[in-house]
Amino acid sequence: MLELFQKFVDLGAIVVLPILIFIFGMVLGTHPKKAFTSGIIVGIGFVGLNMVIDLLGGSLGPAAQHMVERFGLNLTTIDVGWPAAAAISYGTVLGSLAIPIGIGVNILLLFLGLTKTLMVDMWNFWHAAFVASLVYAITQNFALGIYATIAYLTMIYLLADIIAPKIKEFYGYPNITFPHGTSAPGFLFAIPLNWLFDRIPGFNKIQADPETVQEKFGVFGESTVVGLVIGLVIGLLAGYDLGGVLQLGVKTSAVMVLMPRMVSLLMEGLTPISEAANTFVQNRFPGREVNIGMDSALSVGHSAVLSSSLLLVPITIFLAVILPGNTTLPFGDLATIPFVVCLMAAVFNGNIVRTVVGGSIYMATILYITSWAAPLVTMAAKAANFDLGGNESITAMAEGGLWPTLLFILSGKYMPWVMISVILIISLAGLYYVNKVRPTKAN
Repeated sequence: MLELFQKFVDLGAIVVLPILIFIFGMVLGTHPKKAFTSGIIVGIGFVGLNMVIDLLGGSLGPAAQHMVERFGLNLTTIDVGWPAAAAISYGTVLGSLAIPIGIGVNILLLFLGLTKTLMVDMWNFWHAAFVASLVYAITQNFALGIYATIAYLTMIYLLADIIAPKIKEFYGYPNITFPHGTSAPGFLFAIPLNWLFDRIPGFNKIQADPETVQEKFGVFGESTVVGLVIGLVIGLLAGYDLGGVLQLGVKTSAVMVLMPRMVSLLMEGLTPISEAANTFVQNRFPGREVNIGMDSALSVGHSAVLSSSLLLVPITIFLAVILPGNTTLPFGDLATIPFVVCLMAAVFNGNIVRTVVGGSIYMATILYITSWAAPLVTMAAKAANFDLGGNESITAMAEGGLWPTLLFILSGKYMPWVMISVILIISLAGLYYVNKVRPTKAN
């Protein structure tokens, strides 16, 4: 059974998600043709999105490497990126159990009315597998790794329920949420920062959402031109010749255009399933609401997210240079920065200045956490027989440096059963409040 799950997961998101979308559509009563078409369109959307991300990564990665070489940086931990982290996560028996555990936890919470999230994006259970693998690397206790998986997933479902209203308000996606391990943590990180920004004189008056920027700067405020300019600047910092600078500028501009179009394909495929899910729930549980749990890829095409993320690429490299004690060389996950900050942008209501400033603070914490956690990530990679490519120390910024990862690592080091139980209890209490107490107060 485990081998079957492993083979299924190894097919990758572009195959796994269309199959799951089709199955969910059929279970929810969608016409077979519509369910099949929805699954195929979602798969096509992910193929296109991955092509755009590969374009971004293939452009920014070499540029970052040139910047590192140009400025003579000496950073010993290489950021191998989320694809490597996912492979490491699912490369063990413990990791492969994340999917059945995630399904079981989701069904139980839905049955008890403790979550509104119906998880479709099962491939991204690798985030739970990643955290559990680090806990296991610390404790060498398999049962504790399973327990950490359950606690992490419960926490992610809580975050998904909390962020769903903001996703509807900012992105305009009703009944969609993102129980995504890379993106959801940024939402909570941004809330206190937004409170602080509101109280800084002058700074709190800056209006920098994409619409305002375009209105003030005309053609130079358009997302395509912003992408072009940012690409040109990064190319100059990398020391490219004129041709290289211009090519990088056009490629980043292309990302600004293509990313939203791929996201619209994803939404086209998801909309019938989302509608069927709500009809299904309303028929059986009147008054209950359900949100489809999807990949935060649906949000990265927003111009505020993309503009801020492109600006954060050179900033992140600069931070890696100047932060004392940092050992992480940003590389593989530079193209994943949109996923890291997409929900921060929602909290900041699309304010690019706030997103860049808040994102810079967030990236600084990520660099420190990745540097500290790198030995555990490297240990987990070796346990999964992952090829380190000659590197002695590796990490993945988009998961290895997030605050939930730090929380579970600290729990694994100090009274693991007690600390992970505390995380689980707090998450369950939060779910009970969000889904049972708060609706009663609203009525």
